[in-house]
Amino acid sequence: MITAVNTLVDLFAHTRADTERICKPLQIEDYVVQPIVDVSPPKWHLGHTTWFFEEFILKPHKKGYKLFDEQFAFVFNSYYESVGARVVRTDRGNLSRPTVEQVYAYRNYVTDNLNEMLKDGVSQKIESLVEIGCHHEKQHQELLLTDIKFILGNNPLLPAYAKNFKESSLQDFEQKWITIPEGVYEIGHKGDGFCYDNELGRHKVYLNTFKISNKLVTNREYLDFLEDDGYKKVLLWHAEGWEWVNSHHIEHPLYWHYVDKEWKQYTLAGLTDLDLDAPLAHISYYEAFAFAQWKGMRLPTEFEWETAQQHFKWGQRWEWTESAYLPYPDYTKAPGALGEYNGKFMVSQKTLRGGSVATSQNHTRHTYRNFFQPELRWQFTGLRLVK
Repeated sequence: MITAVNTLVDLFAHTRADTERICKPLQIEDYVVQPIVDVSPPKWHLGHTTWFFEEFILKPHKKGYKLFDEQFAFVFNSYYESVGARVVRTDRGNLSRPTVEQVYAYRNYVTDNLNEMLKDGVSQKIESLVEIGCHHEKQHQELLLTDIKFILGNNPLLPAYAKNFKESSLQDFEQKWITIPEGVYEIGHKGDGFCYDNELGRHKVYLNTFKISNKLVTNREYLDFLEDDGYKKVLLWHAEGWEWVNSHHIEHPLYWHYVDKEWKQYTLAGLTDLDLDAPLAHISYYEAFAFAQWKGMRLPTEFEWETAQQHFKWGQRWEWTESAYLPYPDYTKAPGALGEYNGKFMVSQKTLRGGSVATSQNHTRHTYRNFFQPELRWQFTGLRLVK
């Protein structure tokens, strides 16, 4: 936990500024687009992360605090059922009002009020809430970038977000298979640093001997799978994955385009040639599983990944694991509305580990547990193989 107020003030200030820096390249028309239910308009992210600080800190704890606008809780609440009514998720793109200008005014108002509160000194409980709020906003910074990519990547003109944005670095090292011997290993967060409740409940697991790649699967490797008709071979797929492929006419990773007999990829820098040696991204769990089957290998469990992570570089891509997103032993939800933050989603989802180019600085760690439904692929999701 952060206990020095100056450090907390800096964390809060940098977090708020980073969110607005991400939005700086946007045009005003970009702020309200919502192509699919999983992608929220940038304006909504700006308002929601502001509402979080207002609802959970300023409103209950700052004496004499006056809400910026009484309707904003209805507009910017996400999924906190116990807090009150909210706009249906699919309708976030219909919110032409409040305007972008009003949302930025809301951000400034809440930021100023919370800074004033922090400078006067706060309890350890409020420090903890502010820290959670900052990491919550860092999560939305990642969502902002991936949502912006989906918004622009589904524009027929395929406009660039930022011409100099670099999505990945090459893995310019030799592939090796790291052997992890059988044994009992400890899993979960340990120490005094920040973590989410889903990382707690440190416990022991037994693992059989396994070998894990020090490299992520590349675009070149996945192109081989595609050209070998991997999307047409039913025996490689889960039944649910096969239904998904056929009902949605899936033939390649998200953002790949076949143009003039050459593969291209849409990136935040615009449409470019497919970088064959870059780590693969934007695939679903279904695709990751099918590729691993095609290779005669498998995905790591999240426990294998955490045990082996010290032996390889990670953080370029969120990595699908073979583990369902479930609570650790002795997991308990936080009291009140914040208890809805992680626990309510521990069903029908797969765990991802690592991080990505979109992950905010100093936000992820080797015990961090991300989670998505198996069909989703708008995040920077890739895979690492085990044999």
